[in-house]
Amino acid sequence: MNVIDHLNTNTFLLAQLEILCKQLYETTDTTTRLQAEKALVEFTNSPDCLSKCQLLLESGSSSYSQLLAATCLSKLVSRTSNPLPLEQRIDIRNYVLNYLATRPKLAAFVTQALIQLYARITKLGWFDCQKEDYVFRNVIVDVTRFLQDSVEHCIIGVTILSQLTNEINQADSTHPLTKHRKIASSFRDSSLFDIFTLSCNLLKQASGKNLNLNDESQHGLLMQLLKLAHNCLNFDFIGTSTDESSDDLCTVQIPTSWRSAFLDSSTLQLFFDLYHSIPPSLSPLVLSCLVQIASVRRSLFNNAERAKFLSHLVDGVKRILENPQSLSDPNNYHEFCRLLARLKSNYQLGELVKVENYPEVIRLIANFTVTSLQHWEFAPNSVHYLLSLWQRLAASVPYVKATEPHMLETYTPEVTKAYITSRLESVHIILRDGLEDPLDDAGLVQQQLDQLSTIGRCEYEKTCALLVQLFDQSAQSYQELLQSTNSSTMDIAVQEGRLTWLVYIIGAVIGGRVSFASTDEQDAMDGELVCRVLQLMNLTDSRLAQAGNEKLELAMLSFFEQFRKIYIGDQVQKSSKLYRRLSEVLGLNDETMVLSVFIGKIITNLKYWGQCEPITSKTLHSVRKLVKLSAVQFMLNNHTSEHFSFLGVNNQANLSDMRCRTTFYTALGRLLMVDLGEDEDQFEQFMLPLTAAFEAIAQMFSTNTFNEQEAKRTLVGLVRDLRGIAFAFNAKTSFMMLFDWIYPSYMPILQRAIELWYHVPACTTPVLKLMAELVHNRSQRLQFDVSSPNGILLFRETSKMITTYGNRILTLGEVPKDQVYALKLKGISICFSMLKAVLSGNYVNFGVFRLYGDDALDNALQTFIKLLLSIPHSDLLDYPKLSQSFYSLLEVLTQDHMNFIASLEPHVVMYILSSISEGLTALDTMVCTGCCSSLDHIVTYLFKQLSRSTKKRAAPMAQESDRFLHIMQQHPEMIQQMLSTVLNIIIFEDCRNQWSMSRPLLGLILLNEKYFADLRNSIVNSQPPEKQQAMHLCFENLMEGIERNLLTKNRDRFTQNLSVFRREVNDSMKNSTYGVNSNDMMSVA
Repeated sequence: MNVIDHLNTNTFLLAQLEILCKQLYETTDTTTRLQAEKALVEFTNSPDCLSKCQLLLESGSSSYSQLLAATCLSKLVSRTSNPLPLEQRIDIRNYVLNYLATRPKLAAFVTQALIQLYARITKLGWFDCQKEDYVFRNVIVDVTRFLQDSVEHCIIGVTILSQLTNEINQADSTHPLTKHRKIASSFRDSSLFDIFTLSCNLLKQASGKNLNLNDESQHGLLMQLLKLAHNCLNFDFIGTSTDESSDDLCTVQIPTSWRSAFLDSSTLQLFFDLYHSIPPSLSPLVLSCLVQIASVRRSLFNNAERAKFLSHLVDGVKRILENPQSLSDPNNYHEFCRLLARLKSNYQLGELVKVENYPEVIRLIANFTVTSLQHWEFAPNSVHYLLSLWQRLAASVPYVKATEPHMLETYTPEVTKAYITSRLESVHIILRDGLEDPLDDAGLVQQQLDQLSTIGRCEYEKTCALLVQLFDQSAQSYQELLQSTNSSTMDIAVQEGRLTWLVYIIGAVIGGRVSFASTDEQDAMDGELVCRVLQLMNLTDSRLAQAGNEKLELAMLSFFEQFRKIYIGDQVQKSSKLYRRLSEVLGLNDETMVLSVFIGKIITNLKYWGQCEPITSKTLHSVRKLVKLSAVQFMLNNHTSEHFSFLGVNNQANLSDMRCRTTFYTALGRLLMVDLGEDEDQFEQFMLPLTAAFEAIAQMFSTNTFNEQEAKRTLVGLVRDLRGIAFAFNAKTSFMMLFDWIYPSYMPILQRAIELWYHVPACTTPVLKLMAELVHNRSQRLQFDVSSPNGILLFRETSKMITTYGNRILTLGEVPKDQVYALKLKGISICFSMLKAVLSGNYVNFGVFRLYGDDALDNALQTFIKLLLSIPHSDLLDYPKLSQSFYSLLEVLTQDHMNFIASLEPHVVMYILSSISEGLTALDTMVCTGCCSSLDHIVTYLFKQLSRSTKKRAAPMAQESDRFLHIMQQHPEMIQQMLSTVLNIIIFEDCRNQWSMSRPLLGLILLNEKYFADLRNSIVNSQPPEKQQAMHLCFENLMEGIERNLLTKNRDRFTQNLSVFRREVNDSMKNSTYGVNSNDMMSVA
């Protein structure tokens, strides 16, 4: 091709790529966008992608094509297989820096993508050497030229450092966690403090100048500098990898080498000064930095230094509280609330009270908290931090030893009062204006109530007096409204809303009782509060036939739970002043009488709130000490839709709405078992409603025309009920009664339902789950007499159901990806669980099936294989429940039915081995452990067969064993890859199940001794010359005293050796400056 043709081709290619980018990022037509995406994926995978990316960056006219080039290059430098050579990565790094330096006005998203590319190259190449120079570590030198140029260049330079700090702080799933931590630790020790110091110096320069913050570029520079400082302070210094969504009150583990920056008060002063001098749009970032600075570990200072640091911190907080104008911005307000919470999470009350201005500061914080709570509609998500501060302060009061007054007895009741009154006042406004009700967010309400439970117990007399006064006002108004003939529904709803909050709060403060700190007077006050809630319950229950309030009912249930936790149980003194008060007012003398009230409430809820899932499910928590109560006997004798509406069939809106029935019958089953013993008559009596339901379905199935919807509803309700009972009956006597009741009479009905409705998951899932529960030998409940064939007959039924469902579900054809789990994979997953349960139940001798020509076992196993082959490998690991059921079944099959595995076709064997190989690296430890166990069984089987074939007087090998050996010899790379994977995980990764990993490893080594030797040499040679001898010795010690067999004694010796090996290798690599690339292991031939 001549030069002109080449130029024409490039021009055409460029035009094509730009059109595709435009279609990908701009078009609204889904088909066009998908086609463009497909074409661009092919482009990124093409061999000459690198040169095309350079062409796009050099000559592309649109920002989208530049973005494409940057993201493609990021993928190229990140790939773990076939990584780019070092020289090429250095060239890309230099090219990106020059490109950014010569084009400072690129589109923001292109600049961001190129900086991301630089950060990725630098991180992944952190340990790469060229002529004994770490070529990717000169990051500050790289950005210096940017910092000495225009404001635009400065922004790019600071953003590079910020993005790099962030990139190195983030672990990614494609590289081992140990490698990430090694890079992060090296970066922390060599560069991070210099970057943080640089950011502080630049911020000082910026704050010293008269910045024109109306100038967009100067505004942008300040924002990037603050982000950089925040990323430095937010670095994961010691590798804890805390989840950002978890408890926010953490400690920042600043290295000791940073002490100077924090002992110098100018660092802290810099950020407080910045807060007051820059616009509110930027100050949240300043406060975020202050939150991190306030959280530095206590051990960074001695006592005197900490007191001085805290004094400066409290002064800064006081100054903000005295000039609160900027806090009207929600982001500022939120970050400031976080800062206040850190004052107590990181410092003790005894230290705070010694600060010079403490009395003034605690007054300002209390006023700020009260004002915040009163403005409940402003930034509701920030209240958590303020309540957290007061909760921690109140909890510390009994332990504070300082002589200085803490003054919390003055201010805590003000906070409690502000919270309670503001919640009550919000009710009317929320209902009037149709605003979002905080009570709808159960998690948020529970979190705040947990905090209030501690705050409210401080000066408890004042809390109780307030609650009694407010409750009596609302309850009186509520009663008057109910008795009036012309009261509006709005007025009633307001009082119900206020009472809902009060019931929740009363439950919370009772739940906050601490036995060692409570007095008889406080218990008597609890009695006053409990009496009022129970009286209100009587009033609301009397109206349920006409109307009820769901939120108030949920509050009652929350109150009952708190009361039960504190005042019911063996540890509670029966002479408690609370019960004395309950006896005087309501005639409830002891906890049994109170429990009767609770059970009465449970029955009332199930009767009137059957259609309300939240109330029904909360009501159905099992309760102890109840079976003797007459109310419970009523439930055991009358569990029909006549008494409990949610057990009805015709009024169900949806088949999936019946889930609470399983919970209900689990609770009933447990209560029934307490006194059931061997009383078959009592059992038969209890089962009468379910017997009637089965007979009704049998009657429907016996006719050709029946109401299918009614049949489905009856069946689904029935099998959900039965699963609840089967789950509760975990003793042999009771479970055998249930088994004899259902088999053989009603099993054909379940089989018929699967045949009819296999394509309706709402029907099949409950039936399959019931069968999986029936075959589960929980607590050894499935023990048949020696003369009973029931174990074999039960397996036949299981095999029949799996085969029926499996063969029919495979006729569904192509299922859309978003429906594949619901329509197909969920049912298959339950079948796998069912098969696993019955194969590992120890109540069937599986040898009899082949002996007597019964194909039940073979049918079940062949259906398993058909179902398995219909599932793509990716789906096996993408759906957690499916992967857990599959890998636990595979573990049982490889342990007890290896002859069946060995008899499979080569492509099936390879599919199973591939699934094990992929599962070894799964994030789910349960899956990974199951794979190790399965692999161990397979390797042990192989080793035994090989050993047997080499013996002179060996018996002739079974045909399937011979075939399996042949498959393994045809594909040695599969076992070799798994050896490499297991060793890789043990050496390079955070191995959470080392014992499980060690079991198959010995067999893998003995089957592949030459490959293992090559692997060992590769790892040794990848070490620095001075470390190679030590690494070689580690491997020598690993195999020391290990014989060529898989006897238990030999395996245990190897497991012990492996623990020592892993520790020694990690110690050796910690001290190594070279990065061992785990990919080197994969490339060994």
